[in-house]
Amino acid sequence: MGSSKKPVKALLLGVGLDSDGHKRLTTGKNFALVGGSKETHEEMTEKALKLNEKLTQRGKELHEVSRDEFDDLAQEIGLRRPPQPERN
Repeated sequence: MGSSKKPVKALLLGVGLDSDGHKRLTTGKNFALVGGSKETHEEMTEKALKLNEKLTQRGKELHEVSRDEFDDLAQEIGLRRPPQPERN
């Protein structure tokens, strides 16, 4: 019988924690964005679209980039990793 491998998928999930009373949900290729004020949601959308543009320029899909390459792309579009808590 043939191989039953499932295709690899990757998704950028953005969650806006501020609110102005409206419920927002935006989806696109490789991303889902939920919540946030109008301003926050627009900023998340812009960055998700820019990430997809950068991936297209590199001829890659989100699931094909390494963590380090994703970090580089994220930095290029203005995303930043939150500080990690210190471990004792």
